[in-house]
Amino acid sequence: MKIGIVGAGGVGGYFGARLAAAGQDVAFVARGKHLEAIRSAGLVVHSPAGDLQLPVRATGVPAEIGTVDYVLICVKTWQLPDVIEAIRPLVGPDTAIVTVQNGVEAPDQVAQVYGRNAVLPGAAEVIAYVEGPGVIRHLGNGKLTVGEWENGPAPRLERLRDAFVAAGLQATIPDDIWAALWTKFLSVVPTGGLGTATGAGYGVLRTQPATRQLLTEATGEIRDLARARGVQLAADVVERTLDWIDQLPADGTTSLQRDLIAGRPSELDAWTGAVVRLGRESRVPTPINTLLFEFATARVLASGN
Repeated sequence: MKIGIVGAGGVGGYFGARLAAAGQDVAFVARGKHLEAIRSAGLVVHSPAGDLQLPVRATGVPAEIGTVDYVLICVKTWQLPDVIEAIRPLVGPDTAIVTVQNGVEAPDQVAQVYGRNAVLPGAAEVIAYVEGPGVIRHLGNGKLTVGEWENGPAPRLERLRDAFVAAGLQATIPDDIWAALWTKFLSVVPTGGLGTATGAGYGVLRTQPATRQLLTEATGEIRDLARARGVQLAADVVERTLDWIDQLPADGTTSLQRDLIAGRPSELDAWTGAVVRLGRESRVPTPINTLLFEFATARVLASGN
């Protein structure tokens, strides 16, 4: 099985390293000092599941890899437009393109270029980051949730799942991939928008009456939006989401907040911004998420990011 990993950061680096160590034919598309280090010393993974240091194929030019069976797009949402065009040399008539971006718009963006049949919508659950050039620090999890556009079983899904499991990773094929993606969307967007607007962590957001009410209403708006777009979410999805938030570390923050603090580009537009856009498109009111988006945008502009 030939697998192209586009983006060798925390998610792509960890998934790709485990797959390569298990004997899969993996090639990475990376860039900069990270690419140079991988080429010269191999890819290093520090992980509670076992450390790795292995030579891997890595390039900044996708054409040097050629057509593969699976492309895993493991970049941030703001990098996706450029990557969609860059992966053309990897994509043949039978190539499956797996999207794992936070948010719900990435599958459509890729499908607009390559068609729905080529896209496997997915989500990743991995706590990992680039510790230094050529080095991935993995802290926990290692799960891919992936499905066909129209749901249902398919041999290519099963082959990918089996490859992940054989590599010591987790892979799940849900009954409804869109419900899975929107459920994850609910779990990050309200805290991301409210956390960015206020600068507060999970503990403050969930315990202060006013911010908890905002979280509840923002989550409810996204539930209503999903249903308006034909996504069948659990009846108690808002309550489950808030219960999950209650279990998170009190001083924890979303990746959105951390990126902004570090001065990096953020996924604000793909998170809260997407709720606002899709709400307008579907004629579903999203007043709380719209307010949070405006506050968070102002915070971004004020910080110079």
